[in-house]
Amino acid sequence: MTHRRPATVRELRESGYRPRSVKDELRANLVRKLHDGEELFPGILGYDDSVVPQIVNGILARHDFILLGLRGQAKSRILRQLVEFLDDEIPILAGSEINDEPFHPVSRYGRLLIEEHGEDAPVAWVPRESRYVEKLATPDVSIADMIGDVDPIKAARGGHILADELTVHYGLLPRANRGIFAINELPDLAGKIQVGLFNILQEGDVQIKGYPIRLQLDVMLAFTANPEDYTARGKIITPLKDRIGTEVRTHYPATLAVGRAITAQEAWVERGDLAVEIPDFIGEIVESVAFLARVDKRVDQRSGVSQRMPISVLEIAVASAERRALRLGEKTVVPRVSDIYAARPAITGKMELEYEGELHGPDRIARELIARAAGQVFETYAGGADVEPIVEYFEEGGALQVSNDAGAKACVKGFDNVPGLLELLSNVGLAAKNAGDGHWASACEFVLEALVDAKCISRTDGGGYGRARHDAPAQGQGFKGSGPFPAQS
Repeated sequence: MTHRRPATVRELRESGYRPRSVKDELRANLVRKLHDGEELFPGILGYDDSVVPQIVNGILARHDFILLGLRGQAKSRILRQLVEFLDDEIPILAGSEINDEPFHPVSRYGRLLIEEHGEDAPVAWVPRESRYVEKLATPDVSIADMIGDVDPIKAARGGHILADELTVHYGLLPRANRGIFAINELPDLAGKIQVGLFNILQEGDVQIKGYPIRLQLDVMLAFTANPEDYTARGKIITPLKDRIGTEVRTHYPATLAVGRAITAQEAWVERGDLAVEIPDFIGEIVESVAFLARVDKRVDQRSGVSQRMPISVLEIAVASAERRALRLGEKTVVPRVSDIYAARPAITGKMELEYEGELHGPDRIARELIARAAGQVFETYAGGADVEPIVEYFEEGGALQVSNDAGAKACVKGFDNVPGLLELLSNVGLAAKNAGDGHWASACEFVLEALVDAKCISRTDGGGYGRARHDAPAQGQGFKGSGPFPAQS
């Protein structure tokens, strides 16, 4: 039998309901989740020992807080998950635009409803999803948008004078009463609008333009900001920043493993009609490109390199491999390094370059990042392996053309002409004996790309491998000439 919820103020009072502030509610539900060992922010990876504890401390302290970090650090996703710390539903006075608490209404509408109906005033129930209000800050946001203003049409239709509180059109902040109000990209909010948030942060009330009233609101405020925005487009005014209880710094993944886990979670790589198999080294190369870009002096580090980069690169690499498989009638999609090169637009479009980078050009930088990533990842798989027979083949005039559109079987047949290449894959575990041609082709191309990065052999833009051009600038930090890769420390 379904439990009947109280439908009037009297029934609500008799049920034993006791109102509490939204910050007390968030705190109580967080305490329960901590006690029960529940996961606090599902899908948010890499923040367990840094960001999450700071957010937890802020909620336990009943603070408003701001997430400060570069783009692509899951700030907005964290804010939206705060909804999970609210009660499933709460009672309000039916018809209230600002979620009036039935026992203590703050709006003129709510007070009149109680005066007219008393304990029989109707009660409605609001789910927690409706108690989260989010606003992207833009320079054109007005006080009326945020707080409210007079509504002449409401006055005319209701027969009210303009001085009547019933003519108020409430803004986003009052409508978030008894809930969470989130502002994304706070520095983009004009300074005079930021001033309008002072009262709600300190005294818990707002003043509607042109009305001698104060609304005692109950709101938990959360903000996001990018440090670069402080000088690029605007800034958080000092008095407002002083009123925000907790500042939490977000960050990019600290390790390659965490980055790969995030990319694997977010990237869309499943195909219903074709099997998709992504070799581990391909995933590591994709993630390494982002890690290398985040320390490259030619890339503007103040702007950051979003985690969206490796996600997009992996998706395009799989799409490139899918296109090849569809054209050739292959049943399995296996990305290669050449497919990562095909994803260069996902790299160049997500990097802001310094002056030196602009001189080099984004496409050249993207190519160099991919080559360096391949070289670094190879060292983790085969550091110290003997690649001299492979290098000698090209030094003695051997050449190999590997088209991105070539089928896996044809590629493996061509790679078999390079002495020691297939044997190397077996020795270091890059491709198992029972692996398909797609994996073998991908692994062979990976080895050759690593040799290109080490400047042992050369590669043309069209996928041709040949003798090293010793006058060409080195791509990465590998050794020069033939010989084994240095073991990774």
